[in-house]
Amino acid sequence: MPKVVKPIATHHPSKGQTVGYVRVSSFEQNESRQLEGLTLDRVFLDKASGKNIQRPQLEALMKFVREGDTVVCHSMDRLGRNLVDLRKTVGELTSRKIGVRFIKENLTLTGDDSPMATLLLHMMGSFAEFEVAWSRERQREGIELAKRDGVYKGRKRLLTPDRAAELTRRLGEGESKAALAREFKLDRTTVYRYIGRAKAKAERAGK
Repeated sequence: MPKVVKPIATHHPSKGQTVGYVRVSSFEQNESRQLEGLTLDRVFLDKASGKNIQRPQLEALMKFVREGDTVVCHSMDRLGRNLVDLRKTVGELTSRKIGVRFIKENLTLTGDDSPMATLLLHMMGSFAEFEVAWSRERQREGIELAKRDGVYKGRKRLLTPDRAAELTRRLGEGESKAALAREFKLDRTTVYRYIGRAKAKAERAGK
């Protein structure tokens, strides 16, 4: 499994690095599957929620890579939030002589590409953007139908109120977040979410 770099990387050992970029939502369980089976020198991972559009590890990647490197991403929709964003990021990388490879689309761009390769980027980026929008629309329609039929129950709770209270209490007592995440079968993002809720509740109670 490739090494996942959490902090911002500043040291670049040599030219010709193969650098992976992974972006997952807080509900995706296994981020390593996106670039599974690939040999990578470095991997930058962003975990995003629906409300958070910040991508600090992509910014770190942009600072880290050098001429002659190749950035590998599972698909176009992981590198760009929309077509404009995708073109901007790819354009910045290729202008610096850094290659960009998309696994799902089977496309590699280097900056020395033919007009056909550039056209494919625009076309595939448009399709990826459309696919994401269509998926969200179908999800919204499904929720609306379920609400109409009285069967929509919303997102399933990860913990019962009693278990959530126990987790919050033990976090407050200073127990290891990693150990509690394993015991309660939660990812660390969810554990930090419970910490945030507990702090907000305490602040409201103190007013």
